[in-house]
Amino acid sequence: ITKAGARIEVLLNATTRRNEHGKVIGVVGIGQDITARLAQEREYSKLIDTANAPIFGVDTKGSVNVWNQCARKLVGYNTDEVMDQNLVEEFITTDYQASVQAVLDRALHGEETANFEFPLITKAGARIEILLNATTRRDEHGNIIGVVGIGQDITFRIAQEREYSNLINNANAPIFGVDNEGMVNVWNQCAMHLVGYSTEEVMGHRLVEEFITKDYQASVQTVLDKALDGEETANFEFPLMTKAGVRLEVLLNATTRRDEQGNI
Repeated sequence: ITKAGARIEVLLNATTRRNEHGKVIGVVGIGQDITARLAQEREYSKLIDTANAPIFGVDTKGSVNVWNQCARKLVGYNTDEVMDQNLVEEFITTDYQASVQAVLDRALHGEETANFEFPLITKAGARIEILLNATTRRDEHGNIIGVVGIGQDITFRIAQEREYSNLINNANAPIFGVDNEGMVNVWNQCAMHLVGYSTEEVMGHRLVEEFITKDYQASVQTVLDKALDGEETANFEFPLMTKAGVRLEVLLNATTRRDEQGNI
């Protein structure tokens, strides 16, 4: 306590003081004012605890030492139930334990991971899907002391994606999709029946080069390139060759596909 009545926090090293004969004659204390640092740590802890995303932390042994309010509400376990428990062994499904442990191990070596998906089982037994960013946690000297994981509940989003995928696969019109490199990544049942190629035969193959007749490759590629730039095309006619060698005439609507951030 200062003369003015203020409280300051001090980090102390206490050293024995001796005379020329080696006799203990007192103590010398070397202090460091850590008031500001402790205030920052409390603010940091409060920000974590009240964040609107589930945040957990583990020490170098994988034991939980951070578990914020959002994590408590989402998973159902209170702080007392998880603190000092091994995160991977106690709260991760068996089929994902190895991959989650690998993410934590990398972060404990300074290699951080973004957008890693894994499931958590709630206290009530429900499975929720989490998108995780694993960040290395360091002390004031830069030493690694653990990992902080900032999560996002993507259970609803994944359910929507599965429903969307199911609708596409069962649609009564041929539907295909390509990625930014022109590789097939969607090929529904109607496309399989119509063209004759199974999903395994087309996935990861170049749509234009392998399945479009040469006289239409340039024009189909132009349509795809426009869609990849956000310019969609309706009612474009082009031929497709079936596995049996039959030429089919197809009327195409090319629609830009975006992720949840709006990226093509």
